[in-house]
Amino acid sequence: MILAVDVHYTDPTALAAGVTFSDWEDSTPLEIYTSQIEDVIDYESGSFYKRELPCILTLLKEHRLDPAIIVVDGFTYLDGVEKPGLGKHLFDALNKQVVIVGVAKRPFKDIDVKFEVHRGESKNPLYVTAEGMELTAAKAAISRMHGDFRIPDLLKKADQVCRGN
Repeated sequence: MILAVDVHYTDPTALAAGVTFSDWEDSTPLEIYTSQIEDVIDYESGSFYKRELPCILTLLKEHRLDPAIIVVDGFTYLDGVEKPGLGKHLFDALNKQVVIVGVAKRPFKDIDVKFEVHRGESKNPLYVTAEGMELTAAKAAISRMHGDFRIPDLLKKADQVCRGN
């Protein structure tokens, strides 16, 4: 099972959403999960994971989710290679047992073009990083995801659900 996750904040709370699917090309989710998180810590510049990670872990625990792959909205490695981002911290929190693919909408400082994935007719790339999966495989998987536009449909669905849409 693959799980796409996203979190939306309405301080001091957050809503974490997870969309499960079995294949990268799936057009509809298997299930949709949400978890309300109270008393979320404040955003700390350069340490976004400290705010987001507990929300994702709550979603996993509350719904007893055991995915093989988790797709996060953000970076696994901020520089693509060694500076840990949300995805790397999640990978470590899950005892390095779950593949993490990070899909970011905006570049992080100094991210190389080799992490770019262009989808649909968009001139703006997504930035794909991964832990537990080769970069080429992660980029190919995100490229294959259902949807005609820049953001794959099931990633967009996770975003919409966590925003209450």
